[in-house]
This record gives sequence, C-alpha cells and structure tokens, in this order.
Amino acid sequence: MNSSVRSFLRAEAHALKPVVMVGKGGVDQRVIGAMDEALAHHELVKVKFQAHKDEIRSLCEDLSTKTESVLVSVIGFIGTFYRESDEHLIHIPKELQRKGE
Repeated sequence: MNSSVRSFLRAEAHALKPVVMVGKGGVDQRVIGAMDEALAHHELVKVKFQAHKDEIRSLCEDLSTKTESVLVSVIGFIGTFYRESDEHLIHIPKELQRKGE
C-alpha cells in the first residue's frame, strides 16, 4: 500500500468512531473475532486501546497480522485498520493506486 492510498484511508477514517476496544486482556481471540467481523462489515475500522499504552504500536502490528489487514495509522490510543472485502465498500481512486507503482 503506497502513501497516497494510506493518506486517503486516513481521511476516510477521520469521522469514524472506534468499533473495537482492546482492554487489559490484550489481543485475544475475542478481540480478533470482533475485529474480523468489523472488517468484513466495514472494511475500515478503528480500534481503541484502553490498556498496554506503552506497546500500542506492537499490538496493532500483531492485530494486523492476525486479521490479515493493513495497519493504516496509529494515533494516540487508536489504531486504524483496512481490509478489502468482496463488496468493495470503500472505493480507492485508481490514480492513487498507480502513484506508488
């Protein structure tokens, strides 16, 4: 994913509220299941971390790997993730996709 697409997705996610919360339990099977469901339904999802504040970046990377999604950004205690679904709910302009090629 190139920086233009990442920037586009950050802009799309700006108005979104977090739909998955990660608490003291960290990234467990319930969080992964909720994340998979949210990504299948929305494609672009924000996750709020309420614990483990020192290791949010590594938790986001772990969650991204386990859900086969792309980590778009981490700002403060919120990570934004993207995974394209069959319905293609978010239409990324083709000119943005070509910029990085």
